[in-house]
Amino acid sequence: MSPTIGLPPPEPESCLVQSRASRARYKGGTLIQEDVRDLETHERRVRDPDAYRPEACPRCKHPTLHVHCYPQRRPIGEAGGAVAVRVVQYICASPGCRATWRILPMILARHLWRWWRTVERTVKPADTQSRADAPRIPERTERRWRARLATSAAVVIALLAQRGDSELMARAAASDRELSRMDLIDTFARWTSTRPGFRLSAPATVTHTLERGIRVM
Repeated sequence: MSPTIGLPPPEPESCLVQSRASRARYKGGTLIQEDVRDLETHERRVRDPDAYRPEACPRCKHPTLHVHCYPQRRPIGEAGGAVAVRVVQYICASPGCRATWRILPMILARHLWRWWRTVERTVKPADTQSRADAPRIPERTERRWRARLATSAAVVIALLAQRGDSELMARAAASDRELSRMDLIDTFARWTSTRPGFRLSAPATVTHTLERGIRVM
C-alpha cells in the first residue's frame, strides 16, 4: 500500500502559484484569447493587426496599443514535428508604460512550449484520442506533468471562488479530501461540460485570466 494514501496532496511548486499581476518588475506579459480554439482561427486573426489588439493596456489602461512584433512558437509533441506558429505582440503607446503584451490562442500552453492537446493526451489518455503516429512524450516530462497535477488545487480553487464559481467551491467542500489539480480539472470539465481536447486548456485559461502567473500545471 502506498504511504501517501489518505494524505492530502503535496503543496505545488512556487512557479505554479506566484502571481505576476501585482509585481512591478513584470511590465507586460501574456494574454490568452479564450475563444480561439483552433489553429486556422488563430492564423486568420494574426493576419489582421486589429483582430487580437486589446481595447486598452491591461497595465495602465491606455487605449492605444501598437503591433510590436510577431514572435514564433514551435510547439512540439504532435505528428509532423514542430510547427512554427506566429503570434502577435503589442506595445502600449503610453510613454510612461510601454508594456508589451503577447497574445496566445487558447490551444497553446503558455509555459510548456506544447499544444494543450499534447499535454492532455499524455496525462489523460483514456479521454483523448491520439493519432497513431503522434510522438511519445519523454517519460521524465510525463512524470513532471503528473507530479504537478497531483499537488494541491487549493490556490486555484480559491481564485475561482473569487470569480463567483460557488458550485466548484461547494463540490470541493463536500469532498472527503483535499482536491488535487487533477481532481480540479475533472470537476471543472464535468461542471462546465468541457469536451475532451480542452479539459486542461479551459481551466488553465480561466485561471491565467483571473490572475496572471497562477498556473494549473
